[in-house]
Amino acid sequence: MSHEHRFCPNCATSLAWIVQAEDGGEKQRLRCPACTWTHWNNPTPVLAAVLECVDRDGLLLLARNAAWPGKSFGLVTGFMEAGESPQEGIAREVAEETSLQTLGVSLIGAYDFQRMNQLIIAYHVRAQGEIVLSPELAEYRLFAPTQVKCWPAGTGQALADWLRTRSIEPQWIEWGKAQA
Repeated sequence: MSHEHRFCPNCATSLAWIVQAEDGGEKQRLRCPACTWTHWNNPTPVLAAVLECVDRDGLLLLARNAAWPGKSFGLVTGFMEAGESPQEGIAREVAEETSLQTLGVSLIGAYDFQRMNQLIIAYHVRAQGEIVLSPELAEYRLFAPTQVKCWPAGTGQALADWLRTRSIEPQWIEWGKAQA
């Protein structure tokens, strides 16, 4: 974030990189030199679903976002909305993105995704119903848990952890290559 393009939401002064003492020591952050407002730049929570289709013999649904180049498939993800729990949020995202009805949600874990300044909160979602993709998703594929391949990033780590809970040793793909 460059300070010449960021302005204080309180007083419209240009923000500047300023070093200031905080709990734990000095930190350089974008701050307003006029009113001392601080841009914290905290990671954004993102919800992710290892989506098990219980009415399709437990196959996992992986989807390709319409904005992604290539043919990579990943977990259904989305942002929490104000006023909802993470569990409600992932059930909503699954319904919005795939039209599937969520039957159960259980936490897999939390994973950093620093490249996007995000914290991934991953859930195992058991779902059923007719699959109808939102315009946000270009296509989906169903995989047997033993055949799915993981990728070395936040949601891929979540998928690998879920597979291990099923006594399945994860298979890995090289980063940047399309999933087979």
